[in-house]
Amino acid sequence: MKDCIFCKIANREIPAHIVYENKDFLAFLDINPKSPGHCQVIPKKHYRWVWDVPNIGEYSKVVQQIAKALQKAFKTDWVLSKVIGDEVEHAHIWVYPAWAGATPNSEIKGDLKDFEGNAKKIIKELK
Repeated sequence: MKDCIFCKIANREIPAHIVYENKDFLAFLDINPKSPGHCQVIPKKHYRWVWDVPNIGEYSKVVQQIAKALQKAFKTDWVLSKVIGDEVEHAHIWVYPAWAGATPNSEIKGDLKDFEGNAKKIIKELK
């Protein structure tokens, strides 16, 4: 899709702090994070809704990998996820670290806007 911001990120037309990539999916830090390490996990190909993604099992495995890396990188068992789809008309799953009973921007240690540092923490745990 020509004007889709997530397609532009997947095609490297817009910079992003990418933490994971394979042939079908991409994970990158959200520009307006709910907590340090907040990621968007998207299919590289444009699909309007998450439930339109044909290889949903593979998509779920990538989300799981990101969630497990966030647990380690930000030292929490709690990782929240959200699937809404009204913010950007491209399938995406929010995945972000939290604490038990957490609300957005709660007690996760770190700087919300330290994109480079947060990306490095996540990438380290994905290896």
